[in-house]
Amino acid sequence: MIYRTKGTCSTQIDLELDNDHIIRSVSFTGGCNGNLQGICRLVRGKKAEDVISELEGIRCGYKATSCPDQLARALRQAIALAEPQQQ
Repeated sequence: MIYRTKGTCSTQIDLELDNDHIIRSVSFTGGCNGNLQGICRLVRGKKAEDVISELEGIRCGYKATSCPDQLARALRQAIALAEPQQQ
């Protein structure tokens, strides 16, 4: 899935979840390269719902969102898109 970020230095998140909502891959376009590589490695193999609960609502300085918060939003969207396919 491709998620276009809003309000962050990164512009896009590419992610893949399996049928059990386990994060198989994540990559960001733009943003703070080292920090985002670290986030991608830390969340790989984890359940999307667990990552959402940890990252949702994080802010970057004066911004109303952050790259981790945008990842949580992307994961929510990926789960929602996958649900109709599983029924």
